Amino acid sequence: MYQMFRNQFLSFSMYQSFVQFLQYYYQSGCLYRLRALGERHNMDLTVEGFQSWMWRGLTFLLPFLFFGHFWQLYNAVTLFRMLQHPECKEWQVLICGLPFLILFLGNFFTTLRVVHQKFKNKNKDMKQG
Repeated sequence: MYQMFRNQFLSFSMYQSFVQFLQYYYQSGCLYRLRALGERHNMDLTVEGFQSWMWRGLTFLLPFLFFGHFWQLYNAVTLFRMLQHPECKEWQVLICGLPFLILFLGNFFTTLRVVHQKFKNKNKDMKQG
């Protein structure tokens, strides 16, 4: 069973590492810009506020995030289908598929909620300014 899922899982792990690098690059770029503008201190680790110029970087990052989320769903579906395979006698296949499904649901809906909130705040700022 492991051999059937190994390449898919290794590819997913490499893609996830790439997306984490993009997220780091985006977050550090936002923090650097705010420090340069004097809105944050040198010791700040994260950015609490969200400015309109951050949308460019976020819209670049979102397709990579959503693709990764749907790959988590694909991993869960693949593992659940493997569970139905006649040679599958291991309970670990189910236990590995469940976290992928839970991660997809949590990550996907959290990302949608954050984007909706940022979009709402952006529209509110445009109406005020």
